[in-house]
Amino acid sequence: MSAAGPATKKPSASARAAGYHAAGYKDPQIAAALKQISAANIRANIEKLVSFGNRSTLSAADPDSVAAGHGIGAARAWIKSEFERYSKDCGDCLEVKDFSFMQQPADRIPKPTEIVDVYAVLRGTDPAAAKRVYLVSGHYDSRNSDTLNITDPAPGANDDGSGTAASLECARVLSKHKFPATIIFLTVAGEEQGLNGSRAFAKMAKEQGWEIADVLNNDIVGGNKSPDQNTHIVRVFSEGVPVAATEADMKAIRAAGLESDSGSRQLARYVAETAKTYMPANFQPMLIFRRDRYLRGGDHTGFNEAGFSAVRFTEYLEDFHRQHQTPRTEDGVEYGDLPKFVDFDYVANVARLNAAALASLATAPAPPADVKIQTQKLENDSSFTWTASPDNRATSYEILWRATTAPDWESKQDVGNVTKATLKISKDNVVFGVRALDAKGHRSIVIVPKPSRLRAEAPTTATAPKNEDP
Repeated sequence: MSAAGPATKKPSASARAAGYHAAGYKDPQIAAALKQISAANIRANIEKLVSFGNRSTLSAADPDSVAAGHGIGAARAWIKSEFERYSKDCGDCLEVKDFSFMQQPADRIPKPTEIVDVYAVLRGTDPAAAKRVYLVSGHYDSRNSDTLNITDPAPGANDDGSGTAASLECARVLSKHKFPATIIFLTVAGEEQGLNGSRAFAKMAKEQGWEIADVLNNDIVGGNKSPDQNTHIVRVFSEGVPVAATEADMKAIRAAGLESDSGSRQLARYVAETAKTYMPANFQPMLIFRRDRYLRGGDHTGFNEAGFSAVRFTEYLEDFHRQHQTPRTEDGVEYGDLPKFVDFDYVANVARLNAAALASLATAPAPPADVKIQTQKLENDSSFTWTASPDNRATSYEILWRATTAPDWESKQDVGNVTKATLKISKDNVVFGVRALDAKGHRSIVIVPKPSRLRAEAPTTATAPKNEDP
């Protein structure tokens, strides 16, 4: 692919009038895969998880308990067997793995405890693109009213049997297809003890140099059956200013007014765009521009802390009588996170949206690298430079823009197969982004350019971490 030569283009009147259309190219392979997602299968998986009784991270994991089907050990053994079954059905296309570590005593962990994350890797088919990883997760541990209670029922049907079932269903369906980039289907433990499993997994991936591009975390996506629930909406939470931002990053963010343009925020916008393409109009994401709900946390946070882009999917309205509660009835109110309160069709729609986003990201070309907007002189034009997509699969690039007060992109211009372009639009008035497209129209995630005065950058002596395969 050639990406040479400058392009100086002024958007045509028709292009500007057309504005930005969120719905993009609808890939027949992805559309067909989404039809295979089954609410009945999701129900069976959630009910199976509930059958293990108490899935507290501190609960039984000894061989006898596993054989009897009780406790966290039995739950993870079953999850692993499901991943292995999916792999057998697709000709051993999945690499099924454990990531375990010994968690020392901490808040809500009174004694050294082994925590095990179970995951499956669908390796990308393109050698260059396969280095790029997209990850979907849910946590398979549960709790009841007492975090340290490991004997009384802790069904965890919604929190987070629903998210685990969504990750499993994405694995079952997407493993039947091939994608240029790599997808990881992850289930973690230790969430209820303090996000331990996800934090350790993200830290390990960072240390080993995994190129995790984006993370979709599903937690409480059961569409809890309550009178005020809205089954047409799933919330998507995303951080604005990255928690992992350095002091230099913060200075650049403040100077350019990019508090709402983190990688996680772009991922949330990508999910919304994907929904416009693949999901029915009566089921769409509601973007929440904050990392999480008040007083609560989720497994995407550990990935954010490690510097990865990550978002959280959660049902529109939660019923706190059915979360973190020992099943019981008091004063006519039924407590407990039971399967009968889960809307399995709703979970299936959440799984479809996850699968659509994963498949779209893994099929699209890599986003352009080193995207810059030139600020070395005062002018009303806006000039951009970038490095061609690292996997060499892009055939053109789009520049997008929106008002600084707008939550989403409003206009776009295809500038062709080039690595620089100039638009007759003032950089002072809008926020810009650049993305890559392939010949069919698959779109990469949007990269917001960094200001550049064309100053020579100081060489770095830092040693990059060893890049090991997931």
